[in-house]
Amino acid sequence: MRGRTMSDEPLRRISTLTLAHYDANADSFQAGTRDHDVSQNIAALLRHIEAAPPYTLLDVGCGPGRDLKTFTAMGHRAIGLDGAARFVKMARRESGCEVWQQDLFHPDLPPGFFDGIFANAVLFHVPTRILPKVLKALRASLKPGGVLFSSNPRGNNHEGWHGSRYGAYHDLAGWRALMRHAGFEELEHYYRPEGLPREQQPWLASVWRRTLSPPVPADRE
Repeated sequence: MRGRTMSDEPLRRISTLTLAHYDANADSFQAGTRDHDVSQNIAALLRHIEAAPPYTLLDVGCGPGRDLKTFTAMGHRAIGLDGAARFVKMARRESGCEVWQQDLFHPDLPPGFFDGIFANAVLFHVPTRILPKVLKALRASLKPGGVLFSSNPRGNNHEGWHGSRYGAYHDLAGWRALMRHAGFEELEHYYRPEGLPREQQPWLASVWRRTLSPPVPADRE
């Protein structure tokens, strides 16, 4: 973490402890999520990309590589990103894809490179105070008109520790405000799992396009 100050220490602790949880539970996480059906989410990302396939896709928080394998089987170039060292090793082995180990709080991404970004069950780990910076970094890595998919457990715009993991839980209005501020326009949203009453749908999924106009400058935040 470059240029760390004392004010960065709470962020360092959040990142360190959350990643340590996933490293310690990598095998059980893989076993528990291997058969999760996220085809609805994958389809939501892909149908909004306007470029000609195959697409170059970034799977943010790729975990053990389940969705990297799916994107690759569909003929796309998929690159993974995760901060947990064990997940990175597992994803490389399972998918055969290029996988970058990075702290999502400080992403280092090539500009204008990706047609789409798949952020499935990961961005809720980013504290709200640095989420605008992270979203703008993701936006900058998209090609003009590129698409970002996100799915997060929803809440009432509160955040804090849940065991050894940190989470920020936004409602639709709060998430819309954050995404629009970062330079995205909404394409669609829905709640998961499908076919259940809203109170039994804890996940908010949404799809966004990189706007042509720039995001709000940092000095106006």
